[in-house]
Amino acid sequence: MSLYRRSPRGLEAALAPLRKDVAPQTLLAEAQTAWPGVVGELIAGEAHPFATHGGTVEIACSAAVWAQELELLSEDILARLNQSLTRGRLTRLRCRVDGR
Repeated sequence: MSLYRRSPRGLEAALAPLRKDVAPQTLLAEAQTAWPGVVGELIAGEAHPFATHGGTVEIACSAAVWAQELELLSEDILARLNQSLTRGRLTRLRCRVDGR
């Protein structure tokens, strides 16, 4: 038995194993889960999917420059995102400034 206590870990790390079991079985939840892996942690920190409807995924962005950049990259993002999805297909990425 070790005399040293392990460092505390973040709540996200502790709950990660449960994520699959408790996540809603929807296209939006699947897109939100895949998002950081598709766009990278930097962009995922500035923009996130918040809704899907009729093949469109709505992205909330922290600033107009992020919304514009993601619109320009939308074709590539959609292709990579669709490779990760099993519950449907997205055909359009629509960005808006969230104003957090």
